[in-house]
Amino acid sequence: MADSFNKREQEKRRQQKQEEKARRKAERKANSPGGGLDNMIAYVDEFGRITDTPPDPAKRQEIKAEDIEIGVPRREDVAPEPLTGRLDRFDEGRGFGFIQQSGGGERYFVHISAFLEEVRVGDTVTFELERGPRGMNAVQVRKA
Repeated sequence: MADSFNKREQEKRRQQKQEEKARRKAERKANSPGGGLDNMIAYVDEFGRITDTPPDPAKRQEIKAEDIEIGVPRREDVAPEPLTGRLDRFDEGRGFGFIQQSGGGERYFVHISAFLEEVRVGDTVTFELERGPRGMNAVQVRKA
């Protein structure tokens, strides 16, 4: 008889725990700030701002896939105009030097591999610029 009393008490406690768990779940659901999926949806308006109102279907515009440009816009293939300057310094042993741009411009680094022909210190040269790891470098260097 003692065994059946313990079993009934255990069953009562188990049911009370389940009821308490269900009550807490219902309470959390009723007091939740989210309010469901509808309150979680966000839209982006035509100016790129996030809003909670859906877009107006009357303002919809059709866009062709080929009109969309991702990344850098296409540039016309126009050859850059070569700059002029004077070979200011050049270290033969190390294979680099500097070109002073004409008209009091900037000085640009130049490596021996950028020379298209033999150039000496003091010669006037034409060159193009290319971005290197430490700034702009002179490339395609030749006598003017």
